[in-house]
Amino acid sequence: MSKKNQNETPGQEQEVLEEQAEQTAETAQEPEPQTETVPLLAELESMKDQMAQQEDKYLRLAAEYDNYRKRTAKEKETLWGDAKADTAGAFLPVYDNLERALKQETADEAFKKGVEMTMNQLKEVLSKLGVTEIPALGQTFDPNLHNAVMHIDDENFGENEVAEVFQAGFQCGEKVIRFAMVKVAN
Repeated sequence: MSKKNQNETPGQEQEVLEEQAEQTAETAQEPEPQTETVPLLAELESMKDQMAQQEDKYLRLAAEYDNYRKRTAKEKETLWGDAKADTAGAFLPVYDNLERALKQETADEAFKKGVEMTMNQLKEVLSKLGVTEIPALGQTFDPNLHNAVMHIDDENFGENEVAEVFQAGFQCGEKVIRFAMVKVAN
């Protein structure tokens, strides 16, 4: 032991050791200089901003894709409906001619039966495509469904009531393929 340590008693030695330990602990607990933490905090903030921007880009891209998917599905549905309506519209002159043939008197019952069967088959095909005849006779005139080509004054019919149908109208869903050509009573 050194002279200094020799003069000290064992209790004093213990106190000196405790003081040294406390000084060592205090120096270890002292915070690091502020200069090292400032750049780290700035980098952390910039990383948070970049992450927020990337998340925003992702959400916008996801929303854009969802809108694209919905828009293309709607366009497909519209195209399919338009194609059905155009196809059915091409067959409407055949329908009109079969209707006229049914109104003609004929002595040949087999011929009449064949025309009726053809007309029923055409009506069945149109109904499978979703094409329906627009109700007109006895209905209130609707300019969205009917095309008025004549007006009559008749007390037997109500105001704006369809008195006669010259040509049947058809619609596919809500889309009108052909307006019903009608005579309207005033």
